[in-house]
Amino acid sequence: MPRLTHHQDGFALDGEPLRILSGALHYFRVLPEQWEHRLGLVRAMGLNTVETYVPWNLHEPRHGAYDFGGRLDLVGFVRAAERAGLHVLVRPGPYICAEWEFGGLPAWLLADPGMRVRCAHPGYLAAVERWFDELVPRLVPLLAERGGPVLGLQVENEYGSYGTDGEYLRRLERGLRERGAECLLFTSDGPDPAQLQGGTLPGVLPTVNFGDRAAEHFAVLGKHAPDVPPFCMEFWNGWFDQWGEPHHRRDAADAARALDEILATGASVNLYMAHGGTNFGWSNGANLTGGRLEPTVTSYDYDAPISEDGRPTAKYWAFREVLGKYTELPPPPAADEPARLAPRTLALCAPLPLARLHGEPVASPYPRSMEQLGQSYGLVLYRTEVSGPRAPAELQVDGLGDRAQVFLDGRPVGVLDRTGRSGGPVELAVPAGGARLELLVENLGRVNYGPALGERKGISGGVRLGQQLLMGWRMFRLPLDDLGELDFPERPLAGLDGQPVLRRAEFEVERPADTFVRTAGHGKGFCWVNGFPLGRFWDLGPQQTLYLPGPLLRSGRNELVLLELHGPAGESVDLVDEPVLDEVTADQA
Repeated sequence: MPRLTHHQDGFALDGEPLRILSGALHYFRVLPEQWEHRLGLVRAMGLNTVETYVPWNLHEPRHGAYDFGGRLDLVGFVRAAERAGLHVLVRPGPYICAEWEFGGLPAWLLADPGMRVRCAHPGYLAAVERWFDELVPRLVPLLAERGGPVLGLQVENEYGSYGTDGEYLRRLERGLRERGAECLLFTSDGPDPAQLQGGTLPGVLPTVNFGDRAAEHFAVLGKHAPDVPPFCMEFWNGWFDQWGEPHHRRDAADAARALDEILATGASVNLYMAHGGTNFGWSNGANLTGGRLEPTVTSYDYDAPISEDGRPTAKYWAFREVLGKYTELPPPPAADEPARLAPRTLALCAPLPLARLHGEPVASPYPRSMEQLGQSYGLVLYRTEVSGPRAPAELQVDGLGDRAQVFLDGRPVGVLDRTGRSGGPVELAVPAGGARLELLVENLGRVNYGPALGERKGISGGVRLGQQLLMGWRMFRLPLDDLGELDFPERPLAGLDGQPVLRRAEFEVERPADTFVRTAGHGKGFCWVNGFPLGRFWDLGPQQTLYLPGPLLRSGRNELVLLELHGPAGESVDLVDEPVLDEVTADQA
């Protein structure tokens, strides 16, 4: 018999009333050395549950190759939550949205040109079944029915905002049940009749997501499912940021008022987010609005009650005060905050051209997409030879995903950019004797929400100069997931203006502690520390610092590497003790 039951007025665990007071904290956005601290803050806020998604694309980065270690130790995270006195809600997807790359779906799915995701497409369902074979047996021993802390599992995520394939949802439900998930199953959707119709299943608890007007939205849920308890699975107390847009903030008093209104109805709630964390590496997602790509920044601070670097905010204390009206509060968190490194300036060494990392090319008459090249993230360099002379003509790229730096005989001549944030039309004149044309294409993050889900990256169409298709391409894969040993020159090389380069700084640390890498002034690029990919930077903002967690540092010598996509910029980089998440450059404000 299920340990967690529910009726119209609420939940019961082993027959005792339980109001689920939850907060979202994604284990994969936080280093495992910090889980205990962050989970302790969640509990001290007054919450009794933590919720997390499960990112399929991180756990199966290559078809059939699974990873559940380190930052991906899902079982370890759930047990850490249990030790902190928290129940757990798990949202295994397979699609999670989460402002995460491709909504958590693995990019290798898209190597199949006929692939259709989030539906009963046979190839997609077969991949999901194999994923469930790996994932669900790890979750079953953690279920409340087996004496564990996991109260329930979600079936898909906000499916009613996307599609209407009821058979697909039933296959997911059956896939969980057949593998032993005899526990509460739930869905979550927007509080809209059409979304609830498309995203819910008989016998599976429906919940709703919103940021305000609780009574109104619970009334919609009640009309759709009159016999279920009201549950806001995502109370949006903040929001995510996108490159070139202002940093999102929600007033603490206003968010606390909305939380109070939810709880006053007798409902259960999950704060989205309690602690946002960081989109490390290439993991940020993107939206597509009116044909314009809107990639999410590296920080997932979300203006949450617990900041990206693990500090209680004014919103934290406001929420704790509201929660105290409805539950007995645990002791407040300790007053001490995570330690900080003293600010310092790091000298950068002579730049290393990114071209030194080129491996063997793949040849093809037409450009191949990143997925067809067996690559998920990073960059691809496309190269061809163009005959000349030619009068100026516009270079056009069909199926660009997402941003291309254009070079003619090694000279930067422009940028093509689906975000509209940089670059514009590129016109090329080819001299007599011809020229080498190169396009360095960056995947800025796959769309994680909406009908554009499943776009390919790199170049998935043709490249034209005027009306003529250019053929005879060589493609160099640059996933940059492991830089290996880099042989930096002792002296600056000539001719690197506008060329993508790598820069290194070495620095000593006596006692590792948190810090922030100030990237303003370094254009656009990527940062690693001790081989770990911190994430992207882009000086158009709003984010101008990258969070560098103390556990990534070591006592003694440390190494920081920058990839500066538009050439060397400055001779140093700063480590600072406070984040800068709200500076948009003047021309973008």
